[in-house]
Amino acid sequence: MQQPVTLLELNNLIKLTLENQLAPQYWVIAEIGEMKVAAQGHAYLELVEKNNNQVKAKIRANIWQYTFRTIAGKFEQITGSPLKAGMKILALVTVTFHELYGISLQVKDVDVNFTLGERARLRQEIILRLTQEGLLQTNKRFALPTVPQRIAVISSATAAGYGDFVNQLESNRFGYHINQVLFPASMQGDAAAKSIIEALKQIENSTIKYELVVLIRGGGAQMDLDCFDDYDLAVTIAKFTIPVITGIGHERDETIADLVAHTKVKTPTAAAEFILSGFLNFEDNILNLLKTVEKHTTQVLKWEDRNLSDHEATIKRLAALRIQKETTYLTNKESQIKSSALNKLRLGSLEIERHLNALEKTSKNKIQSEHKYIDVLGKTINNLDPKSIFAKGYTKTELKGQPLHQMDVKAGDKIITFTASNKIESTVINIEKNGK
Repeated sequence: MQQPVTLLELNNLIKLTLENQLAPQYWVIAEIGEMKVAAQGHAYLELVEKNNNQVKAKIRANIWQYTFRTIAGKFEQITGSPLKAGMKILALVTVTFHELYGISLQVKDVDVNFTLGERARLRQEIILRLTQEGLLQTNKRFALPTVPQRIAVISSATAAGYGDFVNQLESNRFGYHINQVLFPASMQGDAAAKSIIEALKQIENSTIKYELVVLIRGGGAQMDLDCFDDYDLAVTIAKFTIPVITGIGHERDETIADLVAHTKVKTPTAAAEFILSGFLNFEDNILNLLKTVEKHTTQVLKWEDRNLSDHEATIKRLAALRIQKETTYLTNKESQIKSSALNKLRLGSLEIERHLNALEKTSKNKIQSEHKYIDVLGKTINNLDPKSIFAKGYTKTELKGQPLHQMDVKAGDKIITFTASNKIESTVINIEKNGK
């Protein structure tokens, strides 16, 4: 059995062994899992190594105040972003072991170029993935609206870039009126990508059918733009059903959001100018079309005026020929009608004369026949005249004004007898029946 040692003795042995066996310094590739800056200016970190987002190794590290100021200042000056959690770094470290606090790393320096290169590598991997998935041109398949009147803007409400964008639109010298609605989102930091994606979802689910989306940010440090290299944000922009314009406000490099967007401009002001240029181009096209229509109309009017003159001359010539033809026709018809009328008059006169002769002959015969009939009637009437009967010796007897043969005559009745010259009143004394 070995001789027992105290814990302090063991820790001192570990410390001595590490100091004797390890090199004074190592360049270590690791990700900053956590980072805190103490009030005294020291930085305390947890460095980790991940594989598929699984932590495979971790260790505590620190950067003392003086060294931290130097490293942090140089890092931010070159990258434009402060040293922070989530970054992958190449750090020069020494391994230390403290009897009370255990093993840790002391950071002596950070290779800024490695961090920039790592960012570029990750960015290139995302671009390659988007290319393989065919998403770099997906949003570009939509046609830009000619004169968009419903524009959704994604930006920070307090960002100077958003103010520049709105001012450029509203104070345009052309007097165009453009409706734009802000969908606020964070434009930097770890939550920025998710915030922008949420704004895009709000636009897509809105009852208003927006025609254009403008994603703007008023510049900033290079590493502050890391959120625009986010894969999920890039996919959302690429698959968005409305054209997306980016005006993120950086001059050096394109972000992945720029690559998948329909159109990329440099700044928010440039985004506003791009939209206004579409309006101006549309107006110019309208004016050119109006000029073309005016020119074509003038030409057509000249052609039609010439055609009208030609048609007028043709019509006058044809009308004169037609009038001449119809005049000749009417003259011939007039002669025909006169000749026909005279013939009809002659025939009519002959017919009338024939009818008159026939009527005269018929009338004479009818008159003679009627005279004979009248003579017969006259004789008949004379024969029926009571005077002629009385003249022959006949009498007429009446009882109470009625012929006697129509009355029931009794003895004592007074009867009146008429002769040719007398009226005899008698009283019936006796009545004898006739032997018949």
